[in-house]
Amino acid sequence: MSARFSVAAAVLACALAGAAPALAGAPPHQAQPQNHPRAQERARAGQPDRVSQAVNAHQHRPWISSDGDPGQVAPSYPSFLRADTTTSRIIRRQVAPGVQFTRWDQRDARGPIRAYLLTVDLSRPGVRLDVATQSRVTDTAPVRTLLGHDHAVAGVNGDFYDIGDTGAPLGLARDRQRGLLNARQTGWNSAFYLDRTGQPEMGTLALRARVAEHPDLPITNLNSPFVKPGGIGIYTPTWGRTAGYRVTDGQTRHVRVVTVRDGRVRSSGTRLRTGRTINGTLLIGRGDGANALRQLKVGSRASIGYSLPERPQVALTGSRFLVEDGLINVVDDKTMAPRTAVGIDHDTGEVLILAIDGRQSFSRGYTMVELANMMIDLGADDALNLDGGGSTTMVASKSDGSTGVVNSPSDGFERSVANALEVTYTKP
Repeated sequence: MSARFSVAAAVLACALAGAAPALAGAPPHQAQPQNHPRAQERARAGQPDRVSQAVNAHQHRPWISSDGDPGQVAPSYPSFLRADTTTSRIIRRQVAPGVQFTRWDQRDARGPIRAYLLTVDLSRPGVRLDVATQSRVTDTAPVRTLLGHDHAVAGVNGDFYDIGDTGAPLGLARDRQRGLLNARQTGWNSAFYLDRTGQPEMGTLALRARVAEHPDLPITNLNSPFVKPGGIGIYTPTWGRTAGYRVTDGQTRHVRVVTVRDGRVRSSGTRLRTGRTINGTLLIGRGDGANALRQLKVGSRASIGYSLPERPQVALTGSRFLVEDGLINVVDDKTMAPRTAVGIDHDTGEVLILAIDGRQSFSRGYTMVELANMMIDLGADDALNLDGGGSTTMVASKSDGSTGVVNSPSDGFERSVANALEVTYTKP
């Protein structure tokens, strides 16, 4: 790969040279068929598939957002034609010391796009990143509302989530103050995180959970939209009210719920109730997981613990890594959509947060390959794809000094999402 550019230099180079490295030479890869992650889990388990009913008509197109919208197929142009790119209307302003906002328009043979970039220097005193959520894992809200809880100066939407059902994120989230909120052992573990020293990193983070007195229990989920078939899910008061058989994908047989409170088993049964306050911790098992829970007898001790490897201060997952060690890790160069991504420039230590508008006349959206190329040329050595489509929302200070949405969400309004990646600033 050619030498990387700094964030400011990359955008300026595009404007002066009229050629965007992010699009030059990108191979016209074929989109890979995907399905909603919950649909894939259900299919493997032979369970009813509620989510796939909504996206079944598009099952042979890439699934790129929580709403399952198939996206628009990009017109086919040779890479040498797409290399002729013009950039215009570059706007830059400081959001806070160490936090820079940049917006620009770009056009190539496929059409126009509008991009928005937050460059975050975590070495600047007072600048921090965190996960923004509602008080309960299952509650959703617009990005502006989520960021308002911590008086954040900027941020974007975060993980994909169980839209239209439980509302819970599909992967993991660790809040700086509240700790680990939700996680999975397998299946949705590609994460951006701040390690124990506060340095930004990318990697696979898998839930580690156990009941000390019964270490053989197959615990697979923490506050997840569904319990993995054959596994056991932990549900805490942070989840919200009980969701009944929604967390077992409608499976009513071979399930078990155990209530643990103050270190002891308080109840064990086979009926999952809906809308109840969680008083203590629930262990919900499916299949083999349900059978394993039978060994927890009422009155016996049960000490539940869970954590993440690397002991991150903050962590958030997305669908997959776009870039790993400077190399593109995606192949879809056909499906255009609004996109959100986070990347790390390990040379400077900066975190790069990018949003691309889509499904609009002034911005067609990006393919995954285009998104990865752009992240590389902005300086990212590693990058992660966050939720896109109608969820893509960036909030930052505006030219009039107010804080609000600075991009153009494709729904025409702010969508309520499960969580967000936020930037806060406290004057030293």
